[in-house]
Amino acid sequence: MTKVKKKRGRKPTKKQYFTLETQDAIVKYNESTDQLERNKIYKDEIKYPFDKLVENIIHTFKFYYFDVPYVDVQHEVVAFLNEKIHKFTPGKGKAFSYFSIIAKNYLIIKNNTNYARMKTKADVVAIDETRNLPNEIAYSDYQEQLNDFMIQFIKYYDDNLANIFTNKKDIKVADSVLELFRIRQNIEEFNKKALYILIRERTGLKTQNITKVVNVMKRDFYKMFKSYQNNGVAQPHKV
Repeated sequence: MTKVKKKRGRKPTKKQYFTLETQDAIVKYNESTDQLERNKIYKDEIKYPFDKLVENIIHTFKFYYFDVPYVDVQHEVVAFLNEKIHKFTPGKGKAFSYFSIIAKNYLIIKNNTNYARMKTKADVVAIDETRNLPNEIAYSDYQEQLNDFMIQFIKYYDDNLANIFTNKKDIKVADSVLELFRIRQNIEEFNKKALYILIRERTGLKTQNITKVVNVMKRDFYKMFKSYQNNGVAQPHKV
């Protein structure tokens, strides 16, 4: 009898901790009005994926600038995810991506704040010794997300400029500001006064006309960026 050779192939991958079943459980959790049922769904199907998600993000991006034990940081972030769980909407992206963005942005802000606090307390030599290059890479990732948000913000204003501003002068100013946003990589060394001069030269308008429009755009910018950080989606200003 001829011995059949076993086919070589990839070893099976480790079982995923955050699956479509997890996403379905989150939807079921949000739809339920029975607190006992919600508690059971969370304990049996959501708690472990949330814990593991936060654990992996902390270690992957080296979020280690915290003055409390790692477990406390993990619990804090998981608690924050619990606060946002009701905002997940099926059909608008995967739950894994949604909660990953929320956890990562939360940790970036906390981590960078603690690092800045550390810099004020330690001398230059001590900072150099504790410098964490992987963490700086994580900050770079934050910059990439900011750039992604800017693209969304500019597109939204391009599409809705005539709805947000009805005055032709205001539209002209806003369009000039958007153009500066588009070429932002080339104007990082300009100060605020220089940017106002550029807009004045482009529009022929006075500073007070520019400031009025900039204030509206600044309000929308912060509102939409906060939404982007919390929910992974930039909620537009209602017009």
